[in-house]
Amino acid sequence: MSRVEVRRALVSVSDKTGVVDLTRRLVAAGVEIISSGGTAAALAEAGIPVTAVSRVTGAPEALGGRVKTLHPAIHAALLADLSDPSHVADLDRMGIEPIQLVVSNLYPFEATVASPNVAERDVIEQIDIGGPAMVRAAAKNHAWVGVVTGPEQYDEVASAVEAGGLDDDLRARLARIAFFRTARYDAAIVRWMERDQAVPERTVLALERVASLRYGENPHQEGALYRQAGLGAWWLEATQHQGKEMSFNNYLDADAAWRLVHSFDDPACVVVKHTNPCGVAEAVDLPTAFEAAWAGDPLSAFGSVVAVNREVDAAAAEAMTGFIEVVVAPGLRPEAAEILAAKPNLRLLTAPPPFGEGIDLRRVDGGFVGQTWDRVATDEGWRVVGRREPTASELEDLRFAWQVAAHTKSNAIVIARGRRTVGIGAGDQSRVGASERAVIRAGDRARGAVAASDAFFPFRDGIDALAEAGVTAVVEPGGSRRDEEVIAAADEHGVALIFTGRRHFRH
Repeated sequence: MSRVEVRRALVSVSDKTGVVDLTRRLVAAGVEIISSGGTAAALAEAGIPVTAVSRVTGAPEALGGRVKTLHPAIHAALLADLSDPSHVADLDRMGIEPIQLVVSNLYPFEATVASPNVAERDVIEQIDIGGPAMVRAAAKNHAWVGVVTGPEQYDEVASAVEAGGLDDDLRARLARIAFFRTARYDAAIVRWMERDQAVPERTVLALERVASLRYGENPHQEGALYRQAGLGAWWLEATQHQGKEMSFNNYLDADAAWRLVHSFDDPACVVVKHTNPCGVAEAVDLPTAFEAAWAGDPLSAFGSVVAVNREVDAAAAEAMTGFIEVVVAPGLRPEAAEILAAKPNLRLLTAPPPFGEGIDLRRVDGGFVGQTWDRVATDEGWRVVGRREPTASELEDLRFAWQVAAHTKSNAIVIARGRRTVGIGAGDQSRVGASERAVIRAGDRARGAVAASDAFFPFRDGIDALAEAGVTAVVEPGGSRRDEEVIAAADEHGVALIFTGRRHFRH
């Protein structure tokens, strides 16, 4: 494995964290430091000898600092392939010495656009030109040049320089990171330029692996967890208190449960299996909500993910019986942690609310389909279309069931009573099939309950199945060619029927 001895380093950083200590170590190892602008001033103030970029290029900084390093004397020193005699001859002819190390982090573009009320001119000034050019040049020529793009790399690189040079593996690894960071930087700029479009005409995804998972959806598949650079994510800020590491399926189920539970204001619990809710409840307190949600479908709840929207206390922890894979909560009392520690295989997370940023992307072969995130509004645009008005308690349950249906895979029917689900039909190929499955799960509990459908009933058979089971009120989008037939069926059964005018398919 070959090493590149570092004799000259170009240091130009926006974030100056740790740069004085780094360059002090480099100078002690015999490295000449080339720098400009604020970085050169900071190093000189610290007593570190610095060669000005303008001295290397023979040209002063121009355009208020926009032009400093964009010069052949810099880029030839970075891009020369020293195994190519013609490159070496060009350097000799131009009197240019190679540079073996670049230390550069870019202008804080993402932090700038995140600031409230920032002026467009200020954002434009944070689009770095010289920095990415230097970083990309060094990364391209990593056979001869090392490129450092963050303070977290300083100690390793300084130690390597002190030990005699940068080896092949280190230079290649630094180059991979550098290219990702310039790609992420450009992606952030594109995102800002397209900021006025809900679904951008162009989007660039910069995905950074956060963790390698034990396996993917199935044991024979490899899996990993990625974050989209520049966007927040609740699971990035989550704290795992106990249990095995999270799996591919755990993350999918936890995200589905966490998103749904945050649509409720009162203490609520969501039980999810295979990304679909199998039990949901709102109640006066968390223990009651958990027990009601679990009772919604205890058979399906086995091995599920549970999300709650209140801090878990001792009473809630005691209530959490049955086999649970993951619990996600906004907080955890010490006494609850002690109780749940008796279940060592339970993954226990505390997390902030979902961020709901960016656009919702689904993978298809060779690309993605994208959409804005689905926002569920209750009562907005709702209208009673049958003869019977729903009672106040039915209307409360209809609002609850509508929220759950919007988070359930289509075709979806949710039967609820007392702000708790008693039967859910999810992912069926027909709406009457979803109704029948929901009725089977509900059993006698369907009598006097209400139902929500994520999309319209194309025929009256779905309403017939629900009414025959004892459902007394239904909420659905409406919009079918047979709406009059569906309304007539509801009236025949004495079922209160509400059209929302908005569907909530979830494929």
